[in-house]
Formats: sequence, C-alpha cells, structure tokens
Amino acid sequence: MRSRGNDAIAHITRTLSGPGFYMCGLTWDGTHLWHSDQGAEKLFAVDPVGGRTVREFDCAWVRADLTYDGSRLCQVGGRPKRIVLIDPATGEVTGQKQVPPASGRLTGVEMGPEGLWMCLRAPAVVQLRDYTTMTVLREHPAEGFAPSGLTYVDGAVVYGDYLDGVLRVMHPETGEQLGVVPLPGRPTGVTWDGERLWYCDFPARSLRALAPGAVLS
Repeated sequence: MRSRGNDAIAHITRTLSGPGFYMCGLTWDGTHLWHSDQGAEKLFAVDPVGGRTVREFDCAWVRADLTYDGSRLCQVGGRPKRIVLIDPATGEVTGQKQVPPASGRLTGVEMGPEGLWMCLRAPAVVQLRDYTTMTVLREHPAEGFAPSGLTYVDGAVVYGDYLDGVLRVMHPETGEQLGVVPLPGRPTGVTWDGERLWYCDFPARSLRALAPGAVLS
C-alpha cells in the first residue's frame, strides 16, 4: 500500500451541492452520506448519486465531524466537545459519550475495525480509542496545524488538513505518514463509502468524491 503523495491536485469524479452553508461532518451508513452542518444546526441524509436530501433533522449539537457506529450517528458536539449519539431514523438524541480530558480539540471521528479513530488539534494528533470506554489505545503525532475530518480507508487512516487543503494518509499502527493528496478547496468532514473517498469542501459548500486510487494505490 502506498499513497500517491505528489503535487497534482486530486481528480474529482463527483460534486454534490451541500444542503447547508457551514459544512462540518460527513459519514457513510451503507446507503447514504450523512452530513452535519453547524450553521443550519441540522443533519442531512444525502443520496450519493444525485445529491438529493432524503432525510433531515434539527441538531443544535453540531460542532465538527460525525460517524456511524452501525446503529447510531455519532456527532461531535457540545461545549466541551463530546460524542452525541443520534437515532438516524428519528433524529432523537439517545445518549452521549464524554471524550476525556474535556476540551474543544476534537475535529474528526470515524469508526474503524480497531475502534474509534479521532483527530485532535493543538497539538495535532490522531488517536485510536476504545469505543466503549473511550480509553486512548494509540496516539500518533499528526502533520499540519488544522486537522479536520477523518476516515479509515482499506488499512489506512486518512485525515483532512484544512489550512493546507490536503488529505494526509497515516499508517494506523506506526503513525508513519504515507503521503499527501492535494485537493480542490479545503476539507472538513471526510468519509469512505467502500469505493470512493468523499470530503466536504467548505469554501465551495460541496460534497466531493475522489477518483478511485487517488489516495491509495
């Protein structure tokens, strides 16, 4: 496995208009993209082909990324930030998971085979946590100053760097930086649908999909 880290801007295969205006989180539930918007204070389920919003819920908690644990949406929200658990069928908040130590550092989350992956800022790190206890199992230094959304792609952790406008690829066990993928725009939420890597392009208010092989080869 090797990242195609070079100066070429990644080729975008699909662009969908974002349903809101302050793009935060992005995840995949097996059928739809779920997107959270802090400005609109909403969660949206989006058709990945045509971009149609198929479901939306009010959610005043939204502050950063979100993920899907197989039954619930897990939204980074609140002050200090924590994981807010939401029923994707009704939009009801069903619980919370604290992220100790309490802070506003958390910017990206995604479920992986080992547990819950996170990126945090100031200092920038990538963590693996036990989803039940929220205990830190691994922590690796992250490159850049503004890690944003994060996802897990075929054995690699991929996280956005908002200021540099790139995706950074990390080995999940060693923390080795495997490469950098320059993007159009600036990424916030990031997710993988099994075929394509998607990200929120904040300035363009768009959801964008990268060509297969743009991140890993």
